[in-house]
Amino acid sequence: MHTSPYWNPKTETLPREELRALQLAKLRRITEWASARSPFYQRTFAAAGFAPDQLKAWDDIQRIPFLTREEWMESQTAHPPYGELPVAGPDAAIRLHTTSGTSGKTPLRALDSRKDWSWAAEMWCYSLWGAGVRPNDIGYVAFGYGTFIGFWGLHNGLEKLGALTIPGGAQTTPARVKQIIDFGVTVVASTPTYALRMAQEAETLGLDLPNSPVRIIILSGEPTPAATRALIEAQWGAKVFDTAGMTEISTIFMFEPADQPGGCHIIEDHFIEQVIDPETGEELPYGEAGERVTTSFGRSMIPLLRYRTKDLVVKIPHTAASNGRTFDIYEGGILGRVDDMKLVRGTNVYPRAIEGIVRQFAEVDEFQVEITREGIRDEITLHVETIESFADAGWDDLSRALQTELADGHEGLRFLINRRSAGELPRFELKARRLSDLRPVG
Repeated sequence: MHTSPYWNPKTETLPREELRALQLAKLRRITEWASARSPFYQRTFAAAGFAPDQLKAWDDIQRIPFLTREEWMESQTAHPPYGELPVAGPDAAIRLHTTSGTSGKTPLRALDSRKDWSWAAEMWCYSLWGAGVRPNDIGYVAFGYGTFIGFWGLHNGLEKLGALTIPGGAQTTPARVKQIIDFGVTVVASTPTYALRMAQEAETLGLDLPNSPVRIIILSGEPTPAATRALIEAQWGAKVFDTAGMTEISTIFMFEPADQPGGCHIIEDHFIEQVIDPETGEELPYGEAGERVTTSFGRSMIPLLRYRTKDLVVKIPHTAASNGRTFDIYEGGILGRVDDMKLVRGTNVYPRAIEGIVRQFAEVDEFQVEITREGIRDEITLHVETIESFADAGWDDLSRALQTELADGHEGLRFLINRRSAGELPRFELKARRLSDLRPVG
């Protein structure tokens, strides 16, 4: 077992000039591969007047046309079931995964070869090793193991790293929490929402999580505001590490290392990550919030070039960290979605900002946000479940405090606060959906 803090010491510390040269070489290779084998890219490259041999300098990446989710979906519909992006058919694949999807919508379907799947595990090893996970750890994956990509890659990454890996699928939350204690688990992987839910269940069962062997929690699937992170760390007595991935690339693209430099390092030897103005498509400089655009070098079955993710991010230079990595950083990780913003009576409202405020109140167990229209006036309501030990006499004070903090954080916007009965609001294992916009369309 090597003792380096880096999973891949050579590339994680590669000088920026050499890293750029490596990325450009890989970019030429993957565009040539896509141009030769993918009907979709053959068509879109021709329409944009792009050819791989035009990639002579770094700025030439702008010649590559954007890819959108809508285009991928249209391709699937026109050429079911996988569309025209894949370079080969299902006979060359060993895995099929889908996006989590929403009601009434067909999810994206993604094929992976054996090589692709090995690469996906490798990306997770960057994160796991960087967070301090080692072969003598015991990892628990609190995940349902369906076709949604979720923590499949993390599971394989734990095994590749050499850790004992426990798949916590198809079980109730109490059963999972008991296993975590019974098996002496040291590393837990889940969404932020489900980490909170497991902690609540442990308290109900009388299990002492803060004094258990769990020392590392790997989160993915949702943004994690600082208040939510602090709450999870307090409830588990463990250190939280953020990651983010997506079905479209079959793995993660960023990770938070042990020194936690205020964000997540981008795995830049395997991805090119750009931040653009979502309206103009122009690339933005360091420090400006915009839409994340990704290009992946590792997946061969479905090349992903300049894919518009709709993730809201702020990129800062690697020099913001002191850990020796030369990979740039997404400050604060994924901040939300560029299409998540809601306009309520002239005020911009983001789900992550609401969660960051609500999670500062330890009295809140679960919450939901609803936006409605009453006549010509928009209303925004925070529905709240309180913890079991909360005294009814304190509700008025809690309600006023929530209303004040939310208004202060949203240019004076008045939130209605509504108390809900215990267990009335939904709980989530995967991606939480806590904001519903019920206003009529049009």
